[in-house]
Amino acid sequence: MLRVLPRPPLRLLCPGPHRVPQRPHGFATPSSPPSPMARPPRALVAVAQVTSTPDKERNFAGCAALVREAAGGGATIVFLPEGFDFIGTDPAQTLSLAESLDGDIMGRYANLARECGVWLSLGGFHERGKDWATTQRIYNCHALLDPNGELVAAYRKTHLCDVELEGRVSMKESGFTNPGAEIVPPVSTPAGKLGLAICYDLRFPELSLALRRAGADILTYPSAFTFPTGAAHWEVLLRARAIETQCYVVAAAQTGQNHERRVSYGHSLVADPWGTVVAQCSDTPGLCYANIDLEYLQRVRRQIPVHQHRRHDLYGTTTPPSMH
Repeated sequence: MLRVLPRPPLRLLCPGPHRVPQRPHGFATPSSPPSPMARPPRALVAVAQVTSTPDKERNFAGCAALVREAAGGGATIVFLPEGFDFIGTDPAQTLSLAESLDGDIMGRYANLARECGVWLSLGGFHERGKDWATTQRIYNCHALLDPNGELVAAYRKTHLCDVELEGRVSMKESGFTNPGAEIVPPVSTPAGKLGLAICYDLRFPELSLALRRAGADILTYPSAFTFPTGAAHWEVLLRARAIETQCYVVAAAQTGQNHERRVSYGHSLVADPWGTVVAQCSDTPGLCYANIDLEYLQRVRRQIPVHQHRRHDLYGTTTPPSMH
């Protein structure tokens, strides 16, 4: 008989910006594996929730403070949301504020990674790519930095958010953004193999399944969900991606009033491979923490081996057309 032991209840870990967790080995996190005997956590990760504005200096100061706090609490990876660098009021301002990956903002984050000795998942950087001079369009880029400040991966968002909810939300990301052309293979980190995606990608399970087939243990969706779509779909989509891939899912999010015409939903969270939300922020800037336990992940995969049960002869392998 299939038996999965119950998980501990969800705790809101650090819903505000100034609360530092205890040392990890004394930290009763809900993502600890179910066991009659206590076991040490595997890898502590921190998820940052922020309210970005068009003020890049203010945004960096807020994000840097959270990264330092998370590093002080023992986190090995700190996840920042889409638009961590800024959120512009309109496409013209967004294009004017965008930078290249070798520009000032990314240089500051490289220094911050070195200073704190942590990995940084920087999701949704407004990137002026090599084709900026000819296209005058940007990429929505998820950059991953190691503790030496080196750029180890850059995924450019492949699914652009063109959404029209009459009277509530109007977005046309494709009007000023180039779509990415490839999926980036999962990257080995101290917490496991990390698969990179961004926000609207969450709605496309084909991407998550491709990353799972490529070896991902963790899927990450840095996001800036609007309030109407977040309230309706945010948690259920994240939990679904976790359940169908049997991966941890980490989702850092924007929250609150980004500017006069935009409010973001918040509720950054971590879901485990069973689909349980094991850490979550509320609707204010701050941090939540979770332990990534790869032994528990493997146990879930053994108990319900959906990866082996897929009928690729009927519906394909979900192998992406391009994965460098």
